Amino acid sequence: MNLALIIVIVIAIILAIVGGLNTALNWLLWVAIIVGVIALIAFLLRVVRGGSRT
Repeated sequence: MNLALIIVIVIAIILAIVGGLNTALNWLLWVAIIVGVIALIAFLLRVVRGGSRT
């Protein structure tokens, strides 16, 4: 009985970690998309205004 309880606890911990990582990666994906859109807008504004190349 103890072995089954330990196995269930280990599986629960692994599932909790995987679920947390999934949520964190999903959040980071949205942050990356937003930063990419902001960078694209900044690049387009620079091109339209004829910014100097450095």
